[in-house]
Amino acid sequence: MLDFLGSLERTHLCGDLRASNAGQHVVLMAGVNRRRDHGNLIFLDLRDRTGIAQIVLDKELTPDGHTKGEQVRSEYVVAAVGKVRLRDADAINPKMPTGEIEIEPPSSSS
Repeated sequence: MLDFLGSLERTHLCGDLRASNAGQHVVLMAGVNRRRDHGNLIFLDLRDRTGIAQIVLDKELTPDGHTKGEQVRSEYVVAAVGKVRLRDADAINPKMPTGEIEIEPPSSSS
């Protein structure tokens, strides 16, 4: 599925996001480094020259985004729109500078 970017412009680089960005609306444009499909959840690790940010696509909250996530593969270049949220304490990755946060797309009802 091909979507055109329209007037979207990148707001942040992937590796620049931190816990202090929680709650902010962001637009990331980067290549897919890795895709993990856990059924109702798909995780996309987007990578640009600054680092990696994780996108979470929940089938119940964002069915359209989840459908697009099912089609994405490594090295695809994508634009991701969403809100920075803090990861649960048990999901923090201390080995990554961006390991405290993830990006959640707006819900389909928004």
